Amino acid sequence: MKKHRRMTLGRVMGALRYVPLVLWVAFWGAALGWILFASFSTTREIFSNNILGSGLHFENYIDSWKNNNVSHYFINSICITGASCALIILISAPASYILAKKTFLGRNLVLNSFVVGMSIPQVMLIIPVYCWFVRANLVGHLITLVILYTTLNIPYTVFFLTSFFATVPSSLAESALIDGCTEGKAMWKIMMPMASPGIITVTIFNFMNIWNEYFIALIFANGNDKIRTLSMGLQNMITSMTYTGDWAGLFASIMIIFTPTFILYLFLSEKIVAGITGGGVKG
Repeated sequence: MKKHRRMTLGRVMGALRYVPLVLWVAFWGAALGWILFASFSTTREIFSNNILGSGLHFENYIDSWKNNNVSHYFINSICITGASCALIILISAPASYILAKKTFLGRNLVLNSFVVGMSIPQVMLIIPVYCWFVRANLVGHLITLVILYTTLNIPYTVFFLTSFFATVPSSLAESALIDGCTEGKAMWKIMMPMASPGIITVTIFNFMNIWNEYFIALIFANGNDKIRTLSMGLQNMITSMTYTGDWAGLFASIMIIFTPTFILYLFLSEKIVAGITGGGVKG
């Protein structure tokens, strides 16, 4: 009898550990669901607490895409985010491989420098970097945001991938070298595919970070409407709500911004889990 009570108590205590997680998921699920339903309603229905009272209004998305310049901001964000993520991996992956698999003078110093780079707040860098870019006449260009997002995200990416490459067996590359493969081919054709879970994971993290970034875009692209990103466009729409009152269109724009990162996670969630857990296991 006592043993049965202990087992029951253990199960109850085990279930209680999941209560905070369930509450957190329920809260965010309810909030996201409300925004989704509101994006298909009218502004009048939103304020009268009668969401979807007159059916689904797909025109909210069409109007937001065309009239609020969301299509233009979306293309800018895709170009900036895609180019930045590609450059980050092209620069960080080889550097991480060298730091993880090679021994050379100053290796620890180089690795520690990336750790220090992660610890420096971006706000501290904005003023001097802005002054340099003004002198170089680079403020207000798409390439400016790509350069900034690439350089600012390299330290974290190198740190993440270095720990992941350390878990990939070196024997595979050594066997390829014995068979006549060059060091570069062994890295790109053997080690990189083996590290694909980590590369995909850190790319998704960088994608979400750059896709939702607002402060740097505000400083370096605010003077040129042609290069505004989705985060800046959304802020402009929030400001314009004082005059337009198109809250349904605003929620539709929010869903448009949210959808790409949600789709990425939906299809690559297994890779993310493998990338996170793989970097913490030596093998």
